[in-house]
Amino acid sequence: MTLKQKNALIGMILGDAYLQKTGKQNARIRLEHSIKQREYLEWKVSLFPRYFQKKIQVLERINPVWNRKYSYVRAQSTSSPEFGKLRRLFYKDSVKIIPGTISSIFNNSLSLAIWFMDDGYYYPRDNNSYIYIPNWDDESVKKLLFALSANFNLLPKVKKKRKGLVLTFSVDETNKLIEQIKKLIVPSMKYKIPLGPVSTDPNS
Repeated sequence: MTLKQKNALIGMILGDAYLQKTGKQNARIRLEHSIKQREYLEWKVSLFPRYFQKKIQVLERINPVWNRKYSYVRAQSTSSPEFGKLRRLFYKDSVKIIPGTISSIFNNSLSLAIWFMDDGYYYPRDNNSYIYIPNWDDESVKKLLFALSANFNLLPKVKKKRKGLVLTFSVDETNKLIEQIKKLIVPSMKYKIPLGPVSTDPNS
């Protein structure tokens, strides 16, 4: 696996990717997105030409809240011991965690960009950005915040929302974040970032 692939995979794991155990040592990547984000999924798959060999599937499921059917796309990789190592690092008892080594492996703008494209949002109303995260324990969140500070000079705040935890980026922090990832955002996901530098001026 190349360094670029490893960096991309770190961002995917922090975001929406699921590493499925396929044996004692191996695992495979499962990627799922809404049907509207098919281009984004195709881009992810293109980063791993050796590992994704089957066609992207179009599937349907029922939203249990609204009781409505919706379509989504899925891609699954072949099984690999390299993915198995990452699963053992990022999962404990089949639950995704933040490993103690996060600051040494999450240090590349591509990882940050993919994580933001997966779970991040920009709100023009308040010129702030957000990244939604699972309800990790305090220690895990501290590890993640340290990595963001040490490797990207980013200092988001942690807030608890109805659906879980969220990292909130002020106007200044949003500018620092977007500056580091804007050139890596794929065309179909550019709706998630502002067109220019954000400002505290409500008329800007």
